[in-house]
Amino acid sequence: MTQVGVDRDSPARRPRPVPLRGRHGPRRRAWVGLVFVAPMLALFLAFRFLPAVGAVWLSLTDYRLSGRWKFVAFDNYARLLQDSLFHQSLVVTLTYTLIFVPLTVLLSLGTALLLQQVVWQRGFFRGVFFLPYVTSIVLAAVIWKWIYDAQDGLLNAVLGLVSIGPIDFLGSDHSVLASIAVTSAWKGFGYSMLILLAGLQAVPRSYLEAAMIDGASAWQRFRYIVLPQLRPVLFFVLVIETISAFQVFDAMYVMTGGGPVRASYSLVYFLYDSGFKFFDFGYASAIGIMLFFIVLIISLIQRRLVGRDD
Repeated sequence: MTQVGVDRDSPARRPRPVPLRGRHGPRRRAWVGLVFVAPMLALFLAFRFLPAVGAVWLSLTDYRLSGRWKFVAFDNYARLLQDSLFHQSLVVTLTYTLIFVPLTVLLSLGTALLLQQVVWQRGFFRGVFFLPYVTSIVLAAVIWKWIYDAQDGLLNAVLGLVSIGPIDFLGSDHSVLASIAVTSAWKGFGYSMLILLAGLQAVPRSYLEAAMIDGASAWQRFRYIVLPQLRPVLFFVLVIETISAFQVFDAMYVMTGGGPVRASYSLVYFLYDSGFKFFDFGYASAIGIMLFFIVLIISLIQRRLVGRDD
């Protein structure tokens, strides 16, 4: 008996034609995406890009509070480079950065390593360490100002138990920047801690297990496996903490007022005085632009030393 099969060329076996999309399909999808990002793009242009362009323009003028202005080209920058107060505030900011950034990164990395080993109530401890980050910097500065107080401060009371002190932490030009750096590190290390903790959890467990089988110690596993895997995350943390250090103002304003003898007078404090105390807006804008380029150069150096292309 001969079995009659279905012809492969019969209409029943022919694939249905796929309708071609219109030539404007990709363009329509692009417009739909643009509609969704338009609100955020408008906010970015209104509150980020346009103010930055305005600051560049102001830095080239002699603009006063009355609204009168005169185009002076690069006179503000020439004046800034010859200003001894700018040099002093730059040294203060760089010194503060050299104290604050390593302290914050080491504190964040150490806490992240400890939290990675915690199994019981890990989320609770994360919240406890992150809590200072969401508190007001003014409130933190007021609390730490009392802790550092030479007469009634908590720290000097503890040091007095071992016959040390009293020490005027905020009244000495040798200790004031370190004291403010400790306050800022306590306030802000929680954010970097969470970022580094996420980077640690992304390290493949197979690498660590293989190293343990080969007899590598804990330090060797950290040095040759964990740390290289953390390089992109460390680069990000270094950049954001460096930017934070160069933008320091609130803690110094509340705790020391720039003293003693301008030992805690940062670049942003100098910008604040120029713009809102002496109303020299063109000069203040020039300080801001100079601060931007300084941070940019330092970030590029950090990328050269720490960052890498993935």
